[in-house]
Amino acid sequence: MHKVTNRPWLQFYSEKNNNLLEIPNRSLYQILEKTYYEFPHATAMIYDGKQVTYHELKAKVDRLANAWKELGVQKGDRIGLMLANHPDYIVSYYATQMLGATVVQVNPLYTVRELQGIVNDVQMKYIVTHDSNRSTLNQINTNALKAVFLSEDPQPDNVELALPSYYLNDMIAQSTPLTNYEEIDIYEDIAVIQFTGGTTGKMKGAMLTHFNLLANVIQSYAMYSDLLDDGKEVTLAATPFYHVFAMTAAMNVSIFSGQAILIIRKFQVDEVLKLIKKYRPSFFPGVPTMYNAFVNHPNVKEYGLDCLKVCSSGSAPLPKEILRRFKEITGVPILEGYGLSETSPSTHRNPIHAKRKVGSIGIPIPLTDSKVVDDHGNEVNIGEIGELIIKGPQVMKGYYQKPEETAEALRDGWLYTGDLATMDEEGYFYIVGRKKEMIISGGFNIYPQEVEDVLYDHSAVKEVAVVGIPDEYSGERVKAFVVFKEGVQASKEELIEHCYEHLTRYKVPKEIEIREALPRNTVGKLLKRILVEEEIKNGRRTKHEL
Repeated sequence: MHKVTNRPWLQFYSEKNNNLLEIPNRSLYQILEKTYYEFPHATAMIYDGKQVTYHELKAKVDRLANAWKELGVQKGDRIGLMLANHPDYIVSYYATQMLGATVVQVNPLYTVRELQGIVNDVQMKYIVTHDSNRSTLNQINTNALKAVFLSEDPQPDNVELALPSYYLNDMIAQSTPLTNYEEIDIYEDIAVIQFTGGTTGKMKGAMLTHFNLLANVIQSYAMYSDLLDDGKEVTLAATPFYHVFAMTAAMNVSIFSGQAILIIRKFQVDEVLKLIKKYRPSFFPGVPTMYNAFVNHPNVKEYGLDCLKVCSSGSAPLPKEILRRFKEITGVPILEGYGLSETSPSTHRNPIHAKRKVGSIGIPIPLTDSKVVDDHGNEVNIGEIGELIIKGPQVMKGYYQKPEETAEALRDGWLYTGDLATMDEEGYFYIVGRKKEMIISGGFNIYPQEVEDVLYDHSAVKEVAVVGIPDEYSGERVKAFVVFKEGVQASKEELIEHCYEHLTRYKVPKEIEIREALPRNTVGKLLKRILVEEEIKNGRRTKHEL
């Protein structure tokens, strides 16, 4: 048993929640089994108007696990889940865990090249995907793959697959339940390989053990469990499950506490608002683009978002204006936080039972230590900028087959995040940028997020990204890419003047480019690397490595 020790953050959590901070010797499959015994008739999943109970969910998982076992799936095999949000994702995820195999998270929109890289990297043996992805699968070298498991019903005019293929629905219907789950070592056996680094460079597979993931479930749940009634709540699952934030916060935490998961396949704000009005979810782990869409919807107040009890935000920084407007509309604060694929993912969160500071990622969550250090690993003074490093039970085992990258990231028990941060006198942390994104102009360090925050304060600005471009005189100069709110405009001169009012002169953008949209990945994370690449194509070269 991993028990909580005395930590200053204990004052921020209720007595009930503090008593939860004990991580049992269980696998991920066993948290589903626990909830099945506690709430067999509670709703587990809601999708496309249909509801599935925990009794029915466990039966599907056990049947699929048995079908896969009969086909030869063994402990340790890597099974790719290349699915959008769908009940089949949850069933496949837990069937994989029951067999002691490893889930490999795969974005269903990946190109042939991206998919091939992951298949080769982890020696993937099986893949679960939508029937519509047949043509993509047929374009990769499938020497490592043994079979494809297809979600949903056959699509008309689909190409024939080169690999043996099976439909999940048929496998579940024709199988009997597996009665014994695979014995595993929760500290060593890998439950999930979560790829990271795709927005800044070559992808790496973070190896997350059962202990890592279960620890983060309990750490997350402990912060607000007294606000939720186990077995009776609804989680709005709009962020993709293949993203680590949704996998833990929307899926695993919900299953641990017996909540119903309202599964959103694709975020379309009008449709999501209708579902909120119908099912009245109480818990929403979202990303900034979703909150942005809510507060900018003209009729948002008609859909009853005040049903929400707990809202958290992950994946990217959340503009202060969005925080303010969402609280104004719903009466519910968004709990800003911080996490990484390497940390399962959560490490920091603004506490719901104590002071919340706008713009801060909050304090370390239970069982987590954190500090800000200089380039030599020495802790800096309060208020000074340095690299954020983290220690806790949720920190990954390492990167799959990448010993050098693992040694660079994990040092003396600490994870070096690559993010620049400060800590105030009350122990609240603030992210000021990525090490590789920091702009150095005329010898001054400029943190893009500070400039972005100022531009977000302008009434016309909907989205903004700030990068550094080369300059013969100063080394680098600040460039801002801006997207306006619908029906609103402002001149570049007006935006620059706004920056001069709130920033030291050397931080003010020397160039502003107006865009219709900014490049983002499928979970809404801004891809500044794309903007940098465009500058290179235009003959400008930054000093930052891609």
